[in-house]
Amino acid sequence: MTATANNPIFQIEQNYGQSIWMDNLSRSIIQSGELNQLIEERGIVGITSNPAIFEKAIVGNAIYDADIEAGIRAKKSVLEIYESLVFDDIRNACDIFKPVYESSNKLDGYVSIEVPPNIADDTQSTIEQARRYYEQIGRENVMIKIPGTKMGLPAVEQVISEGINVNVTLLFSVDSYVETAWSYIRGLEKRVAEGKDISNIASVASFFLSRIDINIDARIDAKLAEGMDRIEKKAKLEAVKGKVAIANAKIAYEKYKEIIQSDRWKALAEKGAKVQRLLWASTSTKNPNYSDVMYVDELIGPDTVNTLPPNTIEACADHCSPANRVEADVDQAHHLMESLKDPDIDINIDEVMEELLSDGIDKFVKPFESLMSSLEDKVQKLATV
Repeated sequence: MTATANNPIFQIEQNYGQSIWMDNLSRSIIQSGELNQLIEERGIVGITSNPAIFEKAIVGNAIYDADIEAGIRAKKSVLEIYESLVFDDIRNACDIFKPVYESSNKLDGYVSIEVPPNIADDTQSTIEQARRYYEQIGRENVMIKIPGTKMGLPAVEQVISEGINVNVTLLFSVDSYVETAWSYIRGLEKRVAEGKDISNIASVASFFLSRIDINIDARIDAKLAEGMDRIEKKAKLEAVKGKVAIANAKIAYEKYKEIIQSDRWKALAEKGAKVQRLLWASTSTKNPNYSDVMYVDELIGPDTVNTLPPNTIEACADHCSPANRVEADVDQAHHLMESLKDPDIDINIDEVMEELLSDGIDKFVKPFESLMSSLEDKVQKLATV
C-alpha cells in the first residue's frame, strides 16, 4: 500500500463532502499498524464492525487466545469473554481514530459496534444493551449499531435522547430511511426539551445497496430463463438489472434533502445538531459484469458516508471517478422504480425489501450464534490445556 496524492478517496472526501469508512475490524489490523496506515494512506475516517466480521476475526485466530485464557481463569461466561475481546478491539480502534474525530469536529472518526443481533425484536433490551455497550466501552467516538426495524426505531429515539451516538443499520426501503430520520429528530427534540446539549451527538442511517440488486437480478434472471415471447419484455427486464439499488438510494437522498429543509430540523440545527448522514452499506459489487466501484462512484455527494470492505477500498483508491452524482438523474431513478410495477417486469419492491430485512437480521444472528458456539469450543480446548 503506497500513499498517492492522486488517491480518489482523498478527492471524494475533500471535494465532494463524502466520508469513506471501512467495513472491517480485527485485532490483527490494529496491532500490525495496518489500520493507522489505512487512515494515512487511504484516507479512511471511520470503521464499522458486525458479528459476521468478528466471527471471521476471532475464530481460528491465535491472537485472541491469551485473552480467552485470562477470561477462563476469571471464570467469565462465553458471552462475557466475547464482549471483553470485542470491547477491547473497539476501544483500541476508537483511540486510533480519536485524532480524526477531533480534527473533523466530531463528524468522523467513529467506530461502530452492533448490539447483540438476537434482541432485534425487543425494544427495551436494545435500549439497555446500547446503554451498557456505550458505558462499558467508554469512548465518546463509539457508535452503537441498532437495526432500523419496527422494534429498533423506538430504541434509536430513546438512546439518541440520552446522548448516545447511533448507527441505524439494515435500511433497505426509502420509507424505512424516512422513519429512521424522524426517530433521530424526535430523539434530539426530547433531549432539547430536557435542556441538554445536542451538538455532540452523531448518527448515520445505513442504507444497503448490493443486496437489493442481488435479490432483484435473481428475480429477473428467473423470468428471463422462462423464455420470452416478446423482445420488448426482455429489453424491459434487462434494463432494470443492476440499477435498482442506486436508484433507490438516490430517492432516499432526495428525501434526506427534504427533511433537512423542514422547520423541525432547522430548529434543531440552530441548537447545533449534526445531520444524520446517509451511509451507503453493502457496497462490494458481487456481479463481475458490473463495475467493482459502482456503489461508490454513483453515490458520491455531500453529507454522506460510504463504508467499503478492504477490496473495494483498494479498487476505489486505484480507479474511482470522483464527481457529485448522488443528485444526478433523480427523475430517471423515480422512473426506474415505477417501472418495476410494469406487468412485463412485475417485481413487488415492498416484498423484496421485507425479504431483505428478514435475511439481513438472519445474516447477523447466524454468525453471532456460530461465533458463540466456536468460542465455546475454543474455551473448552484452552481450559483443558
